[in-house]
Amino acid sequence: MSSIDISNSQWVKPAPIEPALLQQLWQAARASHARAYAPYSGYPVGAAVLDEHGAIHSGCNVENAAYPQGWCAETSALSALVMSGARRVRGVLVVGSGGVWITPCGGCRQKLREFCDPDCTIVSANLDAMGPVHSMEQLLPYSFGPDHLKDL
Repeated sequence: MSSIDISNSQWVKPAPIEPALLQQLWQAARASHARAYAPYSGYPVGAAVLDEHGAIHSGCNVENAAYPQGWCAETSALSALVMSGARRVRGVLVVGSGGVWITPCGGCRQKLREFCDPDCTIVSANLDAMGPVHSMEQLLPYSFGPDHLKDL
């Protein structure tokens, strides 16, 4: 059986985000991180998304004693984006705690896919630094999205 090369080199690269906007995303995500409600995991997360109009929407994770009823920071940020009337995400920045760079979980990757193009920039960060940058397609290759339903 032959192997398939799925290295990141074949995927769409992230679109650049202006440095000033990237700083604003990081500030918004860090501010959201500080407001996270994470009494069970002890792992606060903040996220900020940049919409098609240049506005930034942020959110934090909100845990619940009935564990599956909580929601992620990216979900909160997407809700704020939709409530504003925006519909496209140009960039995402996620701030986590600890020594490992955080990326959106599988469920959030699919939620982001609804609003992101394949080259949408997704930045991992913590409170002190920005880290790896990925495109939506790099984090969720061969994804299912709205474009699959256009011809139904």
